[in-house]
Amino acid sequence: MKLFSPLTLGTLELPNRVVMAPLTRVRSGDAGIPGDLVVEHYRQRASLGLIVSEGTYPSHAGQGFPGQPGLVEDEQLAGWKRVTDAVHADGGRIVAQVMHAGRVTHPDTNGGYEVVAPSAVAIDGVTRTSTGKQPYPVPHALTTEELPGIIEEFVTASRKAIDVAGFDGVELHGANGYLLHEFLSPESNQREDAYGGSPEKRAQFLIELVTAVAAEVGAEKVGLRISPAHNIQDALETEAADVHATYGTLVDALAPLKLAYLSVLHADPTGDLVQDLRTRFGGPVLINSGFGVITNRDEAIAILEDGVGDAVVVGRPAIANPDLARRWQENLPENEPNPATFYSTGAEGYTDYPFYDGSLNAG
Repeated sequence: MKLFSPLTLGTLELPNRVVMAPLTRVRSGDAGIPGDLVVEHYRQRASLGLIVSEGTYPSHAGQGFPGQPGLVEDEQLAGWKRVTDAVHADGGRIVAQVMHAGRVTHPDTNGGYEVVAPSAVAIDGVTRTSTGKQPYPVPHALTTEELPGIIEEFVTASRKAIDVAGFDGVELHGANGYLLHEFLSPESNQREDAYGGSPEKRAQFLIELVTAVAAEVGAEKVGLRISPAHNIQDALETEAADVHATYGTLVDALAPLKLAYLSVLHADPTGDLVQDLRTRFGGPVLINSGFGVITNRDEAIAILEDGVGDAVVVGRPAIANPDLARRWQENLPENEPNPATFYSTGAEGYTDYPFYDGSLNAG
């Protein structure tokens, strides 16, 4: 079956096509430093074709959640180096997802830093901070002159992720309503300069940022994650023609770079939008269809067998089954994930899911 065959993503050679999704687990403490638990969690999952780390912030202002790890301080990078060393020692591959939360945060979460976004439009709702639930603030609208600084944050964090923290590459987070996605959405991006208005202008900032990171670390070590029309965290994209034009512009501009991969989160991966973007990208496309529902083994196999994508990105099954690649390949029973522990602290629901033979060290 294709799901269990090798795949080349840039400089990486994957032994199978089961990719661990970037999964926020908030286990890195107030200082955002991955510790022993985080090391063990990722080490256990080294047999997956590729691990994409949880979203890691490139600047303190970009921190979106208490307990989220960063790529800013030396201690954070050293913590990640322990993670990547452990994954590599067990034969695995891991890339860092570089994520700026944009307006999806609060000063009580990011250490008092100014919350920034494409436009001064707040999310309608509340966020969980270190001091309890708080309404999302109205963000500072980044000026045209400030945008190169944001790009430099991503470039610097990506370079450090690879050179200092030992990651095999980076995945730039352009999905799920965070900063890069906020530029793409006509609801969150109400700018009147060269980075807002038409689909082409709304795609421009992300094009420039991805191009800059690829130039710094090598396009073969860069992936991009997008979630067109996901309509989450008020980054709404409800007009089909506008969505297609925006993401078509983005993919057309990035295709010549020959990035390692494009990861697409979408409820209908077989539909015209995703398949057109895949054709236009021209390189490996990773499919993640399981945000609303859990992707199961049969669906993952079908995505590959039907030629819908080149690999399958899975979240909750990878949380509950550190040996998921083996379980799916051998059609073994699976552990059930416990959602109550997804965003908690400690080992429960994090490093205590058993391997198939019951030994945490069997992998």
